Amino acid sequence: MFYGFAAGAVKIPGYEVRHHLEDIQTLNERALRGEFEITAVSAHAYAHLADRYWVLSCGASVGRRYGPILVTRQPAKEFQMSTGRLAIPGKWTTAALALDLWLAEEGRHVERIVMPFDRILNAVEKGVVDAGLIIHEGQLTYQHQGLYKLWDAGEWWHGKTGLPLPLGLDVVRSDLGLPLAKEISRALRESIVYANTHQDKAIEYALQYGRGLDTALGRRFIGMYVNDDTLNQGEEVQKGLQELYDQAFKHHLIPQRPALLFI
Repeated sequence: MFYGFAAGAVKIPGYEVRHHLEDIQTLNERALRGEFEITAVSAHAYAHLADRYWVLSCGASVGRRYGPILVTRQPAKEFQMSTGRLAIPGKWTTAALALDLWLAEEGRHVERIVMPFDRILNAVEKGVVDAGLIIHEGQLTYQHQGLYKLWDAGEWWHGKTGLPLPLGLDVVRSDLGLPLAKEISRALRESIVYANTHQDKAIEYALQYGRGLDTALGRRFIGMYVNDDTLNQGEEVQKGLQELYDQAFKHHLIPQRPALLFI
């Protein structure tokens, strides 16, 4: 998404764009402190920081019948959820929120262990935890470690609501004011378009941070989460986001239903 900025092809007039590469849980925590003017955050986290950020109408990562995956060492029919220890990739990730909604619906109570997302697959494989909630490229590679899918958040959400599952958002700090926020939204969209039209170079750039993905899997992963929904959040995606907040508030999992203003 940021390749147009990184390549110097897209600019925000009068400003310099500096990149800060962090895992999503760290970005969520830093957004709660308002540290960055523009940042990626989890849709879940946004419910806790809507008083200081607006949602950009581009830059979303959306799952359409796919999303974070719960994996185990045993096939699903052999796994006993009620006695398991379950690793999650951060308490404010959308993956964790969707999981909590599912567990509440199922009436299940399990111990959750927070750990960095890129350690979860190994923790499951080695038996440190009984199951792990996988985000990012692990959704495509878990089978390489002999693990099994127990639950898919995107499949579950679609079956429940018929809507896509917004997982990540790009947001802009509201104290910048609406004119600059709109300029930032325009520039981010241009950056995504530039990456799409220079895909080979953009993928080569992105794979520096791909944690072992080859080019084919990299293309597949990017296609899942950088697509038409990323360029412009349509009505269906916005309905999915509102429904996520409605369900989460109903189950007392977020403090408020955030007022959504898409820039």
